[in-house]
Amino acid sequence: MIDPKLLRSDLPGVAKALARRGFELDVAAFAAAEDERKGVQIEADRLRAERNANAKAVGFAKAKGQDAASLLAAGEALGSSLQEIEKRLEIIQARITDLQLGLPNILDASVPDGRDESANVEVRRWGVPREFAFTPKDHVALGERLGMDFEAAGRISGARFVVMSGKLAKLHRSLAQFMLDLHVQDHGYTEAYVPYLVHAAALFGTGQLPKFEQDQFAVRGDPGFYLIPTAEVPLTNLVREQIVAPEKLPLKFAAHSPCFRSEAGAAGKDTRGMIRQHQFDKVEMVQIVRPDTSYATLEEMVRHAEDVLKALELPYRVVSLCAGDTGSSSAKTYDLEVWLPSQKRFREISSCSNCETFQARRLQARWRNPETGKPELVHTLNGSGVAVGRALVAVMENYQREDGTVAVPRALVPYMGGTDLLQPA
Repeated sequence: MIDPKLLRSDLPGVAKALARRGFELDVAAFAAAEDERKGVQIEADRLRAERNANAKAVGFAKAKGQDAASLLAAGEALGSSLQEIEKRLEIIQARITDLQLGLPNILDASVPDGRDESANVEVRRWGVPREFAFTPKDHVALGERLGMDFEAAGRISGARFVVMSGKLAKLHRSLAQFMLDLHVQDHGYTEAYVPYLVHAAALFGTGQLPKFEQDQFAVRGDPGFYLIPTAEVPLTNLVREQIVAPEKLPLKFAAHSPCFRSEAGAAGKDTRGMIRQHQFDKVEMVQIVRPDTSYATLEEMVRHAEDVLKALELPYRVVSLCAGDTGSSSAKTYDLEVWLPSQKRFREISSCSNCETFQARRLQARWRNPETGKPELVHTLNGSGVAVGRALVAVMENYQREDGTVAVPRALVPYMGGTDLLQPA
């Protein structure tokens, strides 16, 4: 959530900043609501002061043995008026809060301008796409003979699901284990196991609610739950309503979890295969840091995600997302895109974002600044380290052989019990 003080002090400046995203801020609605709030707040303060003065007068009158009946009646009237004005103030403030919750984060100045992914800026590449002596198959064609069954998944759950079996299922599991080990052992993250069901408040804290309600899977019941769209949600909520001691920062968490997304806005996109599914696995990285270190941390997290792809020897590129393609909660985002031979292009496999105080303000996640001695908002960052299903797709396609077998990357052979080749059953 954007700082309410900034909205009150520089509404035109906020509108200009959000316009970079293509977001049109209703300045008139905000200004009118704020003017109304100020007027009602002044009236509430006046009534409160009068009630307090009246209460003192009652005390003096009683101390002198005077009749205080008229003062008491006036006090009751003031109290009733104050109660009504406070209710009105609460309604106005709720309306302002609803307006604030619909706003995306303000972008960092370094984010490139642009309306869509065509304006994203390539930062660097690693690896050289393999030259095939045959026409490479996509992962669906390869998977049909290796234990990937979309038909069975369709009978069980419908579209955008998959069943995997045998060595292919083991390769999928091995990828997740490898990623976790890398982040914990080499990058210093603390491994976490987190709930896959969360309350609405958790999604509110990280920015998925209320704006992206349609993208979530809600679970009926009392209390109601939501399936997590990413482990970012429970991991970031670990500091909800907490004041973290400065010596404990940075907090670095990594977790492997399934992710559940309705893909409400993706109708017709990537309907073939595992690229875009309702259920997929991901290893997530989250860091909670001091504000003055967050952009250095963002670069660090990108390198951590890159290390996964380098170890798997998969060609990739890093792109800085433009203003119009940056997620709502993020101030700056880098995407990692892996090369897919069947599509002859790079596809997203990781996204690393600095949310600055946007999530922390919703979560009331703070640290005690030793320089001021006061609690201040932390900065929160998250990144895929990486999407397991898309990594599997990339391994299958980049390591395929003409006979339909798939070589296992060297980094994964120990996790596969020595198996270095997937062969059709």
